[in-house]
Amino acid sequence: MELRSDRLHVFDAVVRHGGFSSAARALGLTQSTVSQAIAALEADVGDLLFDRAGRQVTLTEAGRVLSAHAATVLRSLDDARSGLERQRDVTQGPLAVGTSDTLATWVLPPVFAALRREHPRVELRLDNRPSPAIAEAVAARQLDLGVVSLPLPIGVGAAVRALKQVPLMPQRDVVAVPKGHPLSRRTKVRAAELAGHPLVLLDRTTASRAWLDVQLEAARVQPKVVMEVSSVEVLKRLAALGFGATVVPEVALGGTRELVAVPLVGAHTRRMVGIVVGATPSRAARAFVDLAKQTLVR
Repeated sequence: MELRSDRLHVFDAVVRHGGFSSAARALGLTQSTVSQAIAALEADVGDLLFDRAGRQVTLTEAGRVLSAHAATVLRSLDDARSGLERQRDVTQGPLAVGTSDTLATWVLPPVFAALRREHPRVELRLDNRPSPAIAEAVAARQLDLGVVSLPLPIGVGAAVRALKQVPLMPQRDVVAVPKGHPLSRRTKVRAAELAGHPLVLLDRTTASRAWLDVQLEAARVQPKVVMEVSSVEVLKRLAALGFGATVVPEVALGGTRELVAVPLVGAHTRRMVGIVVGATPSRAARAFVDLAKQTLVR
């Protein structure tokens, strides 16, 4: 059984106004159009809705059943239309963004501030994980979008490869060492020159470590990794304490005086900070992408 809302609207008007002519005037329709709509609705229902025997139309048993629900259905449809119109007009609601601690601390605060200023009704939620895990969560629709280090590792799944990637800004990696370290006096360091130096590095779940491993393998270096951790902030502290040299994004050094940053050169792949997002992002997600591009694209 099909119950079209336009025919229900005419039916409800006939009930409320007590007749076909009165309903036609209220709706701005001809009486013939109203009669045709009611006839079509009766055909859909499979029963008569009005007793037309007398001068005044009255509801049949089927008409009374339908009338008990028609107004509620029409009000619900009106509420749905109003809600959709509000959604089109206002960017609001939850927004789940995945990113790393490093990007959340050193790159994204201006974007967060702009989002709060421009769209105060968006409810931002941050999920901190390594870039590959963030991309997997976006592909699984557990997150609305991710701000990640690109390129992602080669071994990511097809669903991740299908995500849209929006480059934002270059990510320059540096070798960070304390003053007095043999590499601290260099103006640049190649991956091959890390051979023999103790290294403290991010663990293998991160896109940054996957990228560095590719560079070390290309340089035929067997790295002397003395410790692996999941936090760039911890790496910085360990390097400052002399546990070994580390490789981190330059932006993460944040003006620290404990470490010397030496550019890592000769990398075969250009690194970027970028956004991964699905094919049909929410209005809030689109707003975040736009603000990130305005704030960070260089």
